[in-house]
Amino acid sequence: MSAFVEDRRPVSTAGVLLAAGAGTRFAGPQHKLLAVIDGRSVVSRALESLVGASLDAVAVVTGAVDVSEALAAVSGEIALIPNARWESGIASSVRCAASWAAQQGHGAIVVGLADQPFVTSAAWQSVAAAAAPIAVGTYGDRRGNPVRLAREVWPLLPCGGDEGGRTLMRRFPEIVVPVACEGRPDDIDTVEDLRRWS
Repeated sequence: MSAFVEDRRPVSTAGVLLAAGAGTRFAGPQHKLLAVIDGRSVVSRALESLVGASLDAVAVVTGAVDVSEALAAVSGEIALIPNARWESGIASSVRCAASWAAQQGHGAIVVGLADQPFVTSAAWQSVAAAAAPIAVGTYGDRRGNPVRLAREVWPLLPCGGDEGGRTLMRRFPEIVVPVACEGRPDDIDTVEDLRRWS
């Protein structure tokens, strides 16, 4: 039997965009998050969707590249969470997000990737509304982002490596709830990806 109990009480939920990685597969003239699709940077498009979900707070984890100018183009109150250990992998960014959320008194975080500009505000809202300890956005039969992590699972998050919530989903499948989402969880990882959508 799982030690986790589903909690139906409303909790304060923060949306967090992970934007700390180096984006080494992108061979363009600038970092992939600053590349432009339809007149807007990849990171600002992703952030606009998160802000549009109207969660209790919004934050961006930063690291390898300064995205502050791109973020300034998006209206709303946005906290910046620096990750000094960004080179250790995405898990450190999720840990930074959870630590910040704990300090702010939030009961859950909904985490998404800054290089996925086609995840919709509705997807963020749907995943945030799930009451399970872990909820994952699904697109058809494919799991993706965003992912909701309730406060009780934060101490179990890995400290390093290139997986955050996926590690917990494998360890505790009984507490994971899939949430059907609209939109596309496509990453902009390469120049070819960018051309496909430009």
